[in-house]
Amino acid sequence: MKLITCLYKGEERVGALTEEGVAFLPYPDMNALIEDASPSAAALTPTAKPVPLEDVKLLAPIPRPRQDVICLGMNYRDHEREAAKYDAEAFAKSKPTAIYFSKRVSRAGDPEGIIPRYEGLVERLDYESELAVIIGKTAKHVKAEEAGKYVFGYTVLNDVSARDLQTGHKQWYFGKGLDGFTPMGPCILTAGETAFPPALDISCRINGELRQHSNTALLIHSIPEIIAELSAGMTLLPGTIIATGTPAGVGMGFDPPKFLRAGDVVACTIQGIGTLRSTVC
Repeated sequence: MKLITCLYKGEERVGALTEEGVAFLPYPDMNALIEDASPSAAALTPTAKPVPLEDVKLLAPIPRPRQDVICLGMNYRDHEREAAKYDAEAFAKSKPTAIYFSKRVSRAGDPEGIIPRYEGLVERLDYESELAVIIGKTAKHVKAEEAGKYVFGYTVLNDVSARDLQTGHKQWYFGKGLDGFTPMGPCILTAGETAFPPALDISCRINGELRQHSNTALLIHSIPEIIAELSAGMTLLPGTIIATGTPAGVGMGFDPPKFLRAGDVVACTIQGIGTLRSTVC
């Protein structure tokens, strides 16, 4: 099942994508649906006849995450190498352990939305296509072999990054947490629709030019490992979003770098989920 949040006649609604369009579901928002760990068949039954997809405006599947997004840094080997080449002091890894950081999100960016340019503050604006995992029930002390039971679904997330702020401040929070730096969508693919852990093609195109292309099977630290390690010391609540890292091909990885400019169209695509498209403004 593919779940969405959308605007319909000025009202924010939760729905499921069907062959006939959007079937609305009786939940006030996506967080409420996720918290209902075992929704009944009645709860997932459309409340009325589906409406055409073109009649709604897609929003981020979880427009207002309840907590900061948990992110993985340099979780593909090829991206690890290109990042270290760009700035060894900022990105070189001295240990084989996972790099975790948080991404502040007051409002997630919508599919077909914008990425703000922040002229005067940001000079090196970059993109990162990522698979985001959404936790479906409270996870604490989860064993890796049981991790799949705690996943609600998956979406596409663009971990937009201001490289000058990220490297200049010697930490990543400010450079990755500006307003509008977390586009997400276009939908949530529920966990049962793909194998666990998912092995899905992931890509990013800038103005139609293919920049990133890989597969989520190539994560250095797997989704079961991530959930097990995080839950060993923190409680992962329903709706928690974990961005699993990006493959090679980000703007800073080119020589010379190819950072984003006003008017650029960024299209992040993951097999089975869809394309998250944003315009730099």
